[in-house]
Amino acid sequence: VCALSAFLLGTSTRADGEITVYSFRQKFLVEPLFQAFEKETGIMVNVVFAKKGLIERLRREGKNSPADLLLTSNFTKLNQALSYDLAEEIVTDKLQQNIPENFRRADGKWYALTSRARVIYASKERVKPGEITTYEDLADPKWAGRICTRSGSHSYNLGLIASMIVHHGSEDAGKWLEGVKANLARKPQGNDRAQVKAIWQGECDLAIGNSYYMGKMLNNEEQKAWADSVNIIFPNQADRGTHMNISGIMLTKNAPNKDNAVRLMEFLSSDKAQSIYSEVNYEYPVKKDISPSKLVKSWGEFKADTIELERIAGFVADASRLVDKVGYNQ
Repeated sequence: VCALSAFLLGTSTRADGEITVYSFRQKFLVEPLFQAFEKETGIMVNVVFAKKGLIERLRREGKNSPADLLLTSNFTKLNQALSYDLAEEIVTDKLQQNIPENFRRADGKWYALTSRARVIYASKERVKPGEITTYEDLADPKWAGRICTRSGSHSYNLGLIASMIVHHGSEDAGKWLEGVKANLARKPQGNDRAQVKAIWQGECDLAIGNSYYMGKMLNNEEQKAWADSVNIIFPNQADRGTHMNISGIMLTKNAPNKDNAVRLMEFLSSDKAQSIYSEVNYEYPVKKDISPSKLVKSWGEFKADTIELERIAGFVADASRLVDKVGYNQ
C-alpha cells in the first residue's frame, strides 16, 4: 500500500473556501503553484501526494471522496480515471482559450497543463549527427544491441507506442516494436534517467526519454556528466513531428468544492502558472504565448506532433497488448 501524505498550504487563519487535490505530481513541482493561487484567491489547497494508488482510492471513496481535482503526470492516468467514470465535464471560456484543442478533451473531462517531448537521447561519442532522425529508425538492425529503454509497459512508452498505432496501424506498429526489442542492449529497466546513465557508462548508444529529464540531470551534481554525454534528438522533424505527452488535470465527478476547483484549473492554465511550471520542471507550457525556460529554449525549436492526445489515448490498451505480444519486457 502506497503511503499518502497530505499538507495544507498557506498560513492565513481565514480562507474563502478550500479545495482538495489528489496529485501524482511531486510536492516541489506543484507547491509554488498552489501557494500563488492561495495568495491570489484566499482559497486553501489541501493536497494528497502519491506515486500510485490515487485512482483506486477515488474509486473506493465514491461519492464520499473529498477530492475535487486529480492531477497527473501523463495522459494515460487521465485515461484510466476516465475508464472508471471518475471525471466531470467542465468547459469554460478561459480553459478553452488557454489550452489548445489537441491538449484537451473535447468534452472537457481533462486538460493538459504542461507538455514534454518524448525524445531520443544519443551518445555524443558513438552516434553521428543525423544518423538517426525518426522513431521508425529505432527498429533499424544497424542499432542491434545499442538501445536502452525503461519498461515498455510504463505509461510514457505506452503513449509513444499508441501514437505509432495511430500513425501506422496496429500491424506495422507491432513490427516496429519487435524491431526495437531486437535492438535492445539489455532488458528494459529503470527510469528515463537510468537510460541516459547507461549511455554514459557505455552500455548502449541510444535511449528514449522525456525531454525535461535533461534539465533535471544538468542541475544535479551527480547526473550532470550523464546529460553531458548525450545529444537530444527531436524525432520525425521531416514529417509528423515529435510525440508529446502531458501533465494534466481533471475535475472529479463528486467534487465537493466544484466552483473553487474550476478556479484552480483556470489559474493553472494562466500566464502566471504556466511560467512557474516552465521554470520549475523544464517542461513546455501548453499556453501558446508563454515561452519555455532559458535552458529548455537552448535545446532548440522543434516541430511537435499535433495529433489530438484524445485519439492516442484511445489506443493505449492496444499498445499494452502489443508490448505483451512481442514480449518486449522479457
